[in-house]
Amino acid sequence: MSLQGEKTRALYRKASQFIPHGVNSNFRYWGPDDTLVISRGEGAYIWDMDGNRYIDYRLGFGPIILGHADPRVNQIVADSIRDGTVFAWTTPREVEVAERICRMTSVEKVRLTNTGTEATMHTLRLARAHTNRERFIKFEGQYHGMCDYFLYSTASSNLGMLGSRRSPVVGTGTSGVPKAINQYVTILPYNDVEMLERAVKAQWGDLAAIFIEPMMGNVAGILPGPEFLQTARRLCDEYGIVMVFDEVKTGFRIARGGAQEFFGVRADLVTYAKSLGNGFPVAAYGGKEEVMMTIEPGQVACGGTYAGNAVGAAAAIATLEILEKEPVIETINQRGKMLMNGIGEILSEAGIPHVVTGLPSMFGILLGEEQEPMEFRDYIKGDSALYEKICFGLIERGVQPDSDGREPWFLCYALSEEDVNETLNVFNDAVQAAL
Repeated sequence: MSLQGEKTRALYRKASQFIPHGVNSNFRYWGPDDTLVISRGEGAYIWDMDGNRYIDYRLGFGPIILGHADPRVNQIVADSIRDGTVFAWTTPREVEVAERICRMTSVEKVRLTNTGTEATMHTLRLARAHTNRERFIKFEGQYHGMCDYFLYSTASSNLGMLGSRRSPVVGTGTSGVPKAINQYVTILPYNDVEMLERAVKAQWGDLAAIFIEPMMGNVAGILPGPEFLQTARRLCDEYGIVMVFDEVKTGFRIARGGAQEFFGVRADLVTYAKSLGNGFPVAAYGGKEEVMMTIEPGQVACGGTYAGNAVGAAAAIATLEILEKEPVIETINQRGKMLMNGIGEILSEAGIPHVVTGLPSMFGILLGEEQEPMEFRDYIKGDSALYEKICFGLIERGVQPDSDGREPWFLCYALSEEDVNETLNVFNDAVQAAL
């Protein structure tokens, strides 16, 4: 059964005439019969070209923290563009955004940019300039954007691409990445304290940074184990390595101050995007003043024509103000707990082994296993075929998570208890139909 109705199919075919595979990001492509074209979104819902409404748990891969087309955010953006959109100078709105980010997250200095990829790219360069070293550590299954340096052992990898767990392969899942740059990255399993310690002690003289998604935003929201983040912090302090938290997904979502606040660990540099602007293109990177001030005009290149543009800055101001003043996180957590518990009960009653992973604002579901996954290799042992079957059943019934279980379920402030109850009823029907 195709997910496309007549109008959706027609516009998708037109898109395919002008856009490779009809999408502007590979992650949006579900094949010629199931790739949707969305006409609009409002609150917790989206509608396709045929008028089919979905309760949206993809939320643009996480940015929609308040709800689609939040009128307060849209209004401040509309007001801002009347005065122009981009200038070759600093604007008052950029200053206000930077002040808010520093206040909420306790970073000491911050710079704005447009995408998560840009933010991680700048932090890698900054860490290298600060330490005068070139290598960095990255963990299996973690995704840090579309920069060549990071496209190794991402969540798109399969078990055969990873190599031995004792000596992981530095392998990329895409063509077009120069072979020579794999010498700059060390790949390790996530949550393995002993392997991290050995690698740092053996390579510290060449290590500029340890990049960490504090929870795995592209592998079902797997959480850090006891002392993992603390160990990384200690090793970075001991060996002069820059600790980078990639909070593109967790920032302003799992806590107002992000993962640093939630887990009680301070990084040297942090990246933000997604929830920062409720769907508008804005991102940031910040951290300790000592590291951030390594940026020197004419000596360490960090910039961009549209960095701090009026649209992104205005959206960030409105979004952060709402996050500070209203019970956004608390409400999302309440709804998320209802969903996680309800989904667990439905799967238990159906006799399906499972683990519901992550946190209420972004959680995942691992089927076929009952032990909490601690790393990417644990997750890919699960029953992904059954998960996909259930998810397509959900989507056909008007509830839309990602059909790939590696992508978490995201929740927004606009999601109501009625939406949660509808989701659980539909989830039960989809599970029964899949058995």
